[in-house]
Amino acid sequence: MNKTVTVILNGYKRNHLKEQVEAIDKQTHPVEEIFYWQNTVDGFAYDEDTYCNLNSVLSNYNYGVWARFTYALNARTDYVCVIDDDTVPGNKWIENCVNTYETHSGLLGGIGLRFKNSNYELDTTPDGKYWRCGWDSWRPDNNIVGNIEKPTQVDIVGHSWFFARDLLSVFWREIPDNSWTMLCGEDIHFSHMIQKYTDFKTWVPAHPPNDRSMWSSLKALEYGGDHLATANTTVQTGEMAKYLSYCVDNGFKLLKDLK
Repeated sequence: MNKTVTVILNGYKRNHLKEQVEAIDKQTHPVEEIFYWQNTVDGFAYDEDTYCNLNSVLSNYNYGVWARFTYALNARTDYVCVIDDDTVPGNKWIENCVNTYETHSGLLGGIGLRFKNSNYELDTTPDGKYWRCGWDSWRPDNNIVGNIEKPTQVDIVGHSWFFARDLLSVFWREIPDNSWTMLCGEDIHFSHMIQKYTDFKTWVPAHPPNDRSMWSSLKALEYGGDHLATANTTVQTGEMAKYLSYCVDNGFKLLKDLK
C-alpha cells in the first residue's frame, strides 16, 4: 500500500507558490493534500488563484517559521513534508524520501549541516570540506561536501523536512520560552527533540549529482539567495548560533561528540 503524504507550503513576501504546486503535482509518488500557510504582508500581491485551491491559512501576522509545524497537525496522512517558500523539489523528491524512510527512519531534509561547535561553525571532513550536504553543490572552490550518493546523518536539516506524522508530537514535546524569536530555530529544535525523545536520527537522503529529479531543491540558489532569506538575517545577527547553543546547553549532542 502506498504511504500517504501531505505537503505543507508556506509563504512570506515571495510568489513561487504556483511553481511549487506544479512541482508537487508532478511527483512520482502522489501527494494526498497540499496545505498552505501564508504570513501575510499588507500591500503584497499573493497568488490568490493558486492558494484558493489549497487548504490555506492567511495570517495577518508574521508568525515566522514555527507556525507551519502547528498547521501540520491537521494532516491525516502517514507522512508530512514541510517545504520552504524558496524550494522547488525535483519530481522524485517525495519518492526519494518515502524510500529512504524505509531504511533510515527519523527526520529527513533537503540540506544537512554538521557543526564543529555550538557557535554554528561547520565541522569539516578529513580532506577539509565543510559539512553542508544535499542539493548544494554550487560553491566554485568546491569546499563543501555537496551532493551525496547515499543517506547521510547530520546534526540538522533545512529547506525541506520529511517525517512520519506522529513525530509532530515529538516536535511539540517542548516549547521554547517567549524570549526566543519565531523567525528561526525550528530546524535545530526538531532535531534536538528527535534525539532527546526517540531513537531516530536526522538524515539527508541521497542527492545524486547526475539525477536532479531526486533533489529536494532545484532553484534554491536563484530563489533562496535574496534579501528575504531568513538565514541571511538570522545567521548574521547570531540568532541561529544562540539557539543552537541553547539546545546544546540543554542536552543536544552534536555528531562530533557522539563519535
